[in-house]
Amino acid sequence: MQLRYGYRLYPNAGQRAALARAFGCARVVFNDALRVREDARAVGLPFVTAGELSKRLTASKKTPERAWMTEVSSVILQQSLRDLDIAYRNFFDGLKGKRPKMGPPRFKSRKDTRQAIRFTANAGWKITPAGKLRLPKVGDVPVKWSRMLPSIPSTVTVIKDSAGRHFASFVVETGCEEVLSTVTPEVGIDLGLGHFAVLSDGRKIDSPRFLRRAEKQLKKVQRSLSRKEKGSANRDKARLRVDRAHATVTDARREFHHQLSTKLIRENQAIAVEGLAVKGLARTRLAKSVHDAGWSQFVTMLEYKASRYGRTFVRIGRFEPTSQVCSACGIKDGPKPLHVRVWTCQECGTVLDRDINAAVNVAKAAGLAVSARGAQVRPVPVPAQRVEAGTHPKSRPTTARQAGIALL
Repeated sequence: MQLRYGYRLYPNAGQRAALARAFGCARVVFNDALRVREDARAVGLPFVTAGELSKRLTASKKTPERAWMTEVSSVILQQSLRDLDIAYRNFFDGLKGKRPKMGPPRFKSRKDTRQAIRFTANAGWKITPAGKLRLPKVGDVPVKWSRMLPSIPSTVTVIKDSAGRHFASFVVETGCEEVLSTVTPEVGIDLGLGHFAVLSDGRKIDSPRFLRRAEKQLKKVQRSLSRKEKGSANRDKARLRVDRAHATVTDARREFHHQLSTKLIRENQAIAVEGLAVKGLARTRLAKSVHDAGWSQFVTMLEYKASRYGRTFVRIGRFEPTSQVCSACGIKDGPKPLHVRVWTCQECGTVLDRDINAAVNVAKAAGLAVSARGAQVRPVPVPAQRVEAGTHPKSRPTTARQAGIALL
């Protein structure tokens, strides 16, 4: 499978200027090609092909108006045309029902805070013996190597985020050598807001609430931004401080998701989660907490890491009544409001923790071999059978509740 490995870049002033020129040229090529296709569509002409756009790009670089495009690598300009083709393909596939619907390609703005360019293998980029990233017409850029690349990368994408940081994203191929040894445990996961994740074995992982904890600092920098005059240099500096504050929260959340997902993948042979309607929940009064949790990012990490390390990942339907079914006897006890965290099954009398019970039901719905004992808050007294309780003057029939077998 293909994976992306990201590393922080530390370009000097000259290299930052060269990267800024590359970002600008890639944006202009994308917008020019989009304008050509939109003009053709407006007058009823056939769809302009990628080959025709490439020819027009080569011709435009020889004109005085676009001669400055020769200052950057031609590969990133061709990749910008490829990005436009991908955007059109995704748009048309959405209309055909092959993927979720998305809007048509839009023009890029020079004021966009996130910029990216891509170098393929024929661009001539390489990693120097000194550990720097050599980019054509940019130079040798220092890289913070936090880990080793598992194989030789095929492409590298240089990204500038809204906080002004530069990153290098490498695409590498990984094989079956990373498959972990088989283990026995299988686990179901119930994601929530009170606890970020509750496992079917009874463990509960607290929610870090990174956004909530940083709200005071975020309000301070946002208030400072709102007081700056639009178009001024001080407003740009204040905007950068806001983006850096948000980037700190985003990085902390992503690191938490990576550590937890890797731990669960290494400890369990199979993992089951419930599909969540995040978009629907984000339209409720819980929107900020839902976005702060980042469930979609965490589930995506679990899915690709399970495929990478040879584990089983199962996603059950979001309409499965995991919070309504007793994990001990399987009886559906009906819906319950959110403030009810502990409930007693009306059929078997088992006292259940709402979240652990849901996690056990998630695992059962996925076909995993789990025990329902983790969902029990406290053991329910099971009446002894009459033959064990002593002598009685008259024999009495044993009821289902007294037999105790139905409680197991």
